[in-house]
Amino acid sequence: MDDRTFRNAMGKFATGVTVITTVMDGEAHGMTANAFISVSLDPKLVLISIGEKAKMLDKINTTGKFTVNILSEEQKDLSMHFAGQIKEERAIDFDWVNELPIIKNALASIVCNVHSKQIAGDHTLFIGEVTDIVTNDGAPLAFFEGKYSKVSQPISL
Repeated sequence: MDDRTFRNAMGKFATGVTVITTVMDGEAHGMTANAFISVSLDPKLVLISIGEKAKMLDKINTTGKFTVNILSEEQKDLSMHFAGQIKEERAIDFDWVNELPIIKNALASIVCNVHSKQIAGDHTLFIGEVTDIVTNDGAPLAFFEGKYSKVSQPISL
């Protein structure tokens, strides 16, 4: 199969949208990502996947820390900013937890120390041990078939 077929198939999996943040030399850095999963409850572990060409890869390798910020449906502009889809400069006013930047009003900000990492193809998988969490109410920003979307109605189980 070709790369486009693979990408199209992966796009059929609806995801939330996150911004991964870290701090290096006193400066906050972020990137938009949807490759994020919960791994373990005991210990509390999450996983992110960072491409080998992403600037964030070296930053997390250097700092050994990151935050996963799960965006609300009102934060599409932040996702676009950190994905490089908005070109004009914009000052982001972060909150800080455990000396790491978090996105204000994100649905959840999950602060982590790198527990382990694994190179897998053209990405590095970082497993983060959760050290703190900040949560807020709201509806999630979703991503499906390469487009932003909103969750229309939650289904009760």
